[in-house]
Amino acid sequence: MGFIGSMLFGAGLLLAGCGTSESGTTSSNDEEASGEKTYKVGVTQIVEHPSLDAAYEGFQKALEDEGLQVEFDVQIAQGDQSNNQTIATNFVGDQVDLIFANSTPSALAAANATKEIPIVFTSVTDPVGAELVADMNNPGGNVTGTTDTHPDAIPNTVQFIDQYVDGKKVGMIYNSGEQNSVAQIELVKKAMDGTDLEVVEASVSTSAEVKQAAESLIGKVDSIYIITDNTVVSALESVISVASEQDIPLFVGELDSVRRGGFAAYGFEYYDIGYEAGVMAAQILKGEKAPSELPVQYPQNLKLLINEKAAEEMSVEILDEWRTEGELVSQ
Repeated sequence: MGFIGSMLFGAGLLLAGCGTSESGTTSSNDEEASGEKTYKVGVTQIVEHPSLDAAYEGFQKALEDEGLQVEFDVQIAQGDQSNNQTIATNFVGDQVDLIFANSTPSALAAANATKEIPIVFTSVTDPVGAELVADMNNPGGNVTGTTDTHPDAIPNTVQFIDQYVDGKKVGMIYNSGEQNSVAQIELVKKAMDGTDLEVVEASVSTSAEVKQAAESLIGKVDSIYIITDNTVVSALESVISVASEQDIPLFVGELDSVRRGGFAAYGFEYYDIGYEAGVMAAQILKGEKAPSELPVQYPQNLKLLINEKAAEEMSVEILDEWRTEGELVSQ
């Protein structure tokens, strides 16, 4: 079927009982010599994949640019919800100065663990729906951050599929246990109102199930659209393989996923929303603002990115108007 016409977490990752961890340390002697406070920040992330890793890189860079000395305790839950909660509970026990929660599940676990320690999140799709904040402009409580939902990303993708894909059935693989994914599926369906497009769902619980879910869509769909679902994105290569073998255009929700081999996405750089979260965290650590006083921030600079190599592998002809409207990568 065709068309019409990070910096990672660094070296020295160690396996811990509740997932992968890394600590960046600053000695007390260094602190005494400089006369500056060293802040302890707990970093909790549901899985490792390029977008989340880029967000963490941006967060680190912002705190560095703000001139703060920070000791990071990085914990990766490896997609396990019980690990996720254990990580958050341990951070509370360690009395960290702030928790950086990178993903919706990570933020929810942190919010369940403490109402006192400041929590700054990023890579969260629906902060209000997840009940992390009371209101985007007035978060309330001890939680705020940056969302990875640009209001035009899903509507633009749906419009692109409707205009250019020869066929109306859109396969979507997602983890129904991720609140952010359920919210996005509903947004996709809402964006399809008034079109002939139809979602064909395939649900997974773990990344190990992603390839089988992708294969289940063969012969049933004309395109595949992978939203910013952490479970699926962490195993994206499985979907890319199936889409390439079957000539199914693969739309994704992140620019990093285009660079990994997805065909196209309307997206933004996760580094940027991580950086903005870091700026917010610096304000909190310096005592300039409380989380309740910092509105949740939306991503900026939405753009269309198309992977030329993926297009060729999925038998998609690159149209001239796409070159004008978006940017092309060839890896």
